[in-house]
Amino acid sequence: MGFQALLVDKQADGQVKAMVTTLEDSALPADGDVTVRVEYSTVNYKDGLCITGGGGLVRNYPHVPGIDFAGTVESSGDDRYKPGDPVVLTGWRVGEIWWGGYAEKARVKADWLVPLPAGLTTRQAMAVGTAGLTAMLAMMALEAHGLQPGDGEVLVTGAAGGVGSVATALLAKRGYAVAAVTGRPEQEAYLKDLGATRIVPRAELAEAPTRPLEKETWAGAIDNVGGPMLARVLSQMKYGASVAAVGLAGGANLPTTVIPFLLRGVNLLGIDSVMKPYRERLVAWQRIAQDLPMEKLEAMIVPATLADLPELGKAILAGQTRGRVVVKI
Repeated sequence: MGFQALLVDKQADGQVKAMVTTLEDSALPADGDVTVRVEYSTVNYKDGLCITGGGGLVRNYPHVPGIDFAGTVESSGDDRYKPGDPVVLTGWRVGEIWWGGYAEKARVKADWLVPLPAGLTTRQAMAVGTAGLTAMLAMMALEAHGLQPGDGEVLVTGAAGGVGSVATALLAKRGYAVAAVTGRPEQEAYLKDLGATRIVPRAELAEAPTRPLEKETWAGAIDNVGGPMLARVLSQMKYGASVAAVGLAGGANLPTTVIPFLLRGVNLLGIDSVMKPYRERLVAWQRIAQDLPMEKLEAMIVPATLADLPELGKAILAGQTRGRVVVKI
């Protein structure tokens, strides 16, 4: 009996086409340990690249994208999981070099799975997804470097996106004053509903700094943008404050100097969720179940189906999505 999947394939003219089709179980990766009946997935920037053929992330075609999924174990060759167990997968290059979650079934290595935390549904887990896990890891890193509520405003750039939305809600729930950066004025009410106390127009931070240090403003920051904006943010951090860098929507180059690090003791923290070890993932997911306000999470959700994914892949690359797209598989 076959299953539905979004399959991307490279055409004779070199263009990549995505379409929903029926596949047989025999098409699943042969060297996976656990077969999962996928219930929900989501859409991340990497998914947009994989759906459209951008970035060179997909090595072999035909391919099933989807870097995140949540569902129920159907069969397992590993003692850690048994049929019926609810599980979550994010990262590990699944959906890029390994078939992913845009299908009713996925077969993966047991080491890549995490048990669904108590208190979360599979739908909520995918409203979190890689974006939410990254946001939590960023907040945990800032707190590990001394950030506490009451220290001052915490800046979130790209705040209306997936990582930014969850970061805003998480920080607000923890008692931080959140300054949310967006270039889309129509998202201001949405961000304030998530808990932002101030909206910062993107234009105020879009240009690289003209001098190494500007006025000390931010007690911490989660940056989704990189490029000139990150350079500007670094020049405005308070003494000893930290920036968690999670994205490069504004570019991979960093036009800054070492002065913020040397004269203000600023910390630049790199955040990766793809290869994060199991124990740290487990802690982060447990913190998500504990600290993320579920009513705020619900407000972020944009529902979708497999058939919507070709257009959604283009939209997320163009910065035209908001919050967390949850794909019902």
